[in-house]
Amino acid sequence: MADCIRVPLLLLLMCILSFVHSIRGENNVIAKLAGNPENLPNPAGVLGPAAGNPGAIEKNQGAGASLSRRRSAGLKLAEEAVCREDLTRLCPKHSWNNNLAVLECLQDRKEETEIAAECNHLLWNYKLNLTTDPKFESVAVEVCKTTISEIKECAAEELGKGYLVSCLVDHRGNITDYQCNQYITKMTSIVFSDFRLICGFTDKCRDDINALHCGSISTGEKDIHSQGEVIACLEKGLVREAEEQPGAHAIKDDCKKAIMRVAELSSDDFHLDRYLYFACREDRERFCEHTLAGEGRVYKCLFNHKFEEAMSERCREALTTRQKLIAQDYKVSYSLAKACKSDLRKYRCSVDTNMPRAREARLSYLLLCLESAVHRGRVVSGECQGEMMDYRRMLMEDFSLSPEIVLHCRSEIEGHCSGLHRKGRTLHCLMRVGRGDEGAIEPNCQKALQTLIQEADPGADYRIDRALNEACESVIQTACKHIRNGDPMILSCLMEHLYTEKMVEDCEQRLLELQYFIARDWKLDPILYKKCQGDASRLCHTHGWNETSEMMPPGAIFSCLYRHAYRSVEQGRRLSRDCKVEVQRILHQRALDVKLDPELQRRCMTDLGKWCSEKTEAGQELECLQDHLEDLVSDCRDVVGNLTELESEDIQIEALLMRACEPVIQAYCHEVADNQIDTGDLMECLVQNKHQKEMNEKCAVGVTHFQLIQIKDFRFSYKFKTACKEDVLKLYITICTFTPVTMRNDTLQDAKDQRVSLKCRKQLRVEEVEMSEDIRLEPELYDSCKQDINRLCQNVAFGNAQVIECLKENKRQLTQRCHQRIFKLQEVEMVDPELDYQLMRVCKHMIRRFCTESEGKNVLQCLKQNKNSELMDPKCKQMITKRQITQNTDFRLNPVLRKACKADIPKFCQSILNKATADSELEGQVISCLKLKYADQRLSPDCEDQIRVILQESALDYRLDPQLQIHCTQEISRLCPEEAAAQEQTGQVEECLKVNLLKIKQEGCKKVNGNEYPQYKNSIKLY
Repeated sequence: MADCIRVPLLLLLMCILSFVHSIRGENNVIAKLAGNPENLPNPAGVLGPAAGNPGAIEKNQGAGASLSRRRSAGLKLAEEAVCREDLTRLCPKHSWNNNLAVLECLQDRKEETEIAAECNHLLWNYKLNLTTDPKFESVAVEVCKTTISEIKECAAEELGKGYLVSCLVDHRGNITDYQCNQYITKMTSIVFSDFRLICGFTDKCRDDINALHCGSISTGEKDIHSQGEVIACLEKGLVREAEEQPGAHAIKDDCKKAIMRVAELSSDDFHLDRYLYFACREDRERFCEHTLAGEGRVYKCLFNHKFEEAMSERCREALTTRQKLIAQDYKVSYSLAKACKSDLRKYRCSVDTNMPRAREARLSYLLLCLESAVHRGRVVSGECQGEMMDYRRMLMEDFSLSPEIVLHCRSEIEGHCSGLHRKGRTLHCLMRVGRGDEGAIEPNCQKALQTLIQEADPGADYRIDRALNEACESVIQTACKHIRNGDPMILSCLMEHLYTEKMVEDCEQRLLELQYFIARDWKLDPILYKKCQGDASRLCHTHGWNETSEMMPPGAIFSCLYRHAYRSVEQGRRLSRDCKVEVQRILHQRALDVKLDPELQRRCMTDLGKWCSEKTEAGQELECLQDHLEDLVSDCRDVVGNLTELESEDIQIEALLMRACEPVIQAYCHEVADNQIDTGDLMECLVQNKHQKEMNEKCAVGVTHFQLIQIKDFRFSYKFKTACKEDVLKLYITICTFTPVTMRNDTLQDAKDQRVSLKCRKQLRVEEVEMSEDIRLEPELYDSCKQDINRLCQNVAFGNAQVIECLKENKRQLTQRCHQRIFKLQEVEMVDPELDYQLMRVCKHMIRRFCTESEGKNVLQCLKQNKNSELMDPKCKQMITKRQITQNTDFRLNPVLRKACKADIPKFCQSILNKATADSELEGQVISCLKLKYADQRLSPDCEDQIRVILQESALDYRLDPQLQIHCTQEISRLCPEEAAAQEQTGQVEECLKVNLLKIKQEGCKKVNGNEYPQYKNSIKLY
């Protein structure tokens, strides 16, 4: 066996080798060798195990003896009796005089039984004797003289031992001499078609062949012509072992190397893979008729048609086995190994390939290494990138080519994805399971999927993902036609159109399935990686594209980037402008689906199930988490809070809201929307224009939701946080959860008592005005009045302060708790009318007409003074009257009266004050008390002036007299219905009651209108 230590690679190749090329037109040396028997080398014994296998020579002693007896006279296969019948029946006559042509014809029969066993044995002995004679090598020296001198490794080989031809085969990719190339190709394809002819192969794989029941190594037990099936059986056994299938046999390492080397040496021409050649011969004619043999072209053509309906199952199975071998060793693909040879060397991707199944030999390692070079901006040849794309697409189409997927996702495939093998459907089904859309997934399966996505890198070119490509073709043609085909921005474009009318359901599902995994590794978005790799290295301590770190896993790097995206200049360590743009793009995408935010999904899995299981529409899950912020577990609350805080600075992250609000933005907010640095301006603009005609329901709901979220934590209002951060830290450092509402009481103090900075007070003013529009933005008020709202205002919309107005109008029917809150609200609004949303909205134009020079706190007083102007808008006049009615119910709701009568009220009405509570009306008792003193002319001049105005106004409109309202409502309805129904009140009701004084039955009403209150008569006479 010493001579077999350096197994000629040529011999190893031919475990399954056969002929491929037509012999017509071959060079003179080959023709001479094939057609002239005198030139055949004399037998010099049998190499290796073939020599030690008597059955290999003695099966048909007649044929063997005939061959030996006539060796000196030469052998012509066409003249041998044992083959004459097969030759006449199967081979064209013009080939009979050429032994190589006869071999080509007889060996390539589809069915083994077509050739008699005696003829098969004769052919085998012919080839065996041909390979064992030194003259075979001498022919190579003659034909390949120039080539040998050019290839140093081959020139150094010792002659006479068969190593020279082995070396030439190993370097045949570098052979440029036509005659030498043809000779090597012809002789390997014709002669070495039986693995038993390969020195050492039988010894290396004997036990595995028998253990796997792949056939016999003896010709007495198995027809020689079926040896391609033996190799195919070994290859399948190798695949089963790699996938760790139950019961898989562990093939010996030496046999593994021999199998992989055979596969590698048969990679350029599919004729050399005998099993695949016979399995796919008809499919080759059907799909690849015009594809030239050689350089792996036929393999690639068949791979591209593997999932066609017309592809035979046997061929599909053979192709899959070959692809699995390529996945274990990229050199099994001739075209890939050749195209990427120099790039692999340049970027040191093949450091140690002594072991064919070593890490560096795996297809996945090659792809990751070269993809890393591409993503770092290095130059990889176009030919190599084309090959890489073919095999990346191959991995995405057929999950079974990834042993890790087969091994770790077996239960998921059986449970959820059976019957979906073709065109990447199984892989996308597994992605769907990985998203959590169809039950749980094992961590190892999730990891295998993530690894496969990185290897295939579909983010760089969506066409690699066939399932996605087919599902989204129509969307791409309509929504993304302006982007170059294959550009990475196609995926981003599809995400921008997610949940729009241009998106189709199948595309939406495939897109979300893929984006789920891309979102978990920042490197898988090529644009993000390109723009941010420098920032990530500088700020997040990242490594190379295909390297990971336990300290900074891929999922954590994006979190690191966006934490630096919104840092101020003073804070330093900011992202570059280009990187920040990409980070914002990713944040916009993640806002579309909580599952695209890995950290959010991981930390909030339990809360999503607990609080938001019924929120299935786009964007609802995050809104639900924000609504339940106080109920969330701390980890989830933190991540939701951080995301909400980020949104407050850049609301454009909320892509769905931005789409809904597009009309309003274009009409009123386009300037701030175009500003890359938002800082809360856009949301402020949307709030200010919340009730414009361009505002649609979706936008209004979204804006209100954001307002509701802002009141939960001061950090959620970017402008408030920026303006008031120092005040919060100084004044409220012990408060765990601080809101703008907390600070309001401080701002209502007198100027000398103010503790809040002017900058903060100004921003708080903006917040308060915005909050006055919706009762839900006043949490304490809303919680106190929920029951009353459901009972009295259930059909009233929340916007425009309509619910608040409804509660005010039904004040007498409110529960005590709600009534108290409404009174406090009115007290604030009367002090600061700009917080009275309805008043400011209804009277907006009248304020501009009459009160442009008035301070905000004097707006209502100004409107009252101009109430009876002919230019006054009727709706505004009605609103002013409502506020006057409210003011007259309690002196505390009339700031002007309260100030003017500051000394008079405790002096004359202390008994009433003693009975008063801080949060309920006195129903006009103090004002009635002051009216009595007014008649006695005992009031101070300022107070007297204010009471006079009240008396004059109430004389014209009975509704401005609370006591009259309380005691005479029924009598007015009975005695004065027409007067009360008049739209314009000019004292008719009061006159009616006086005329019908004797008819009044209720004592309280009599007292108000009768002689017990003569001062009322006197006051009325003032008009």
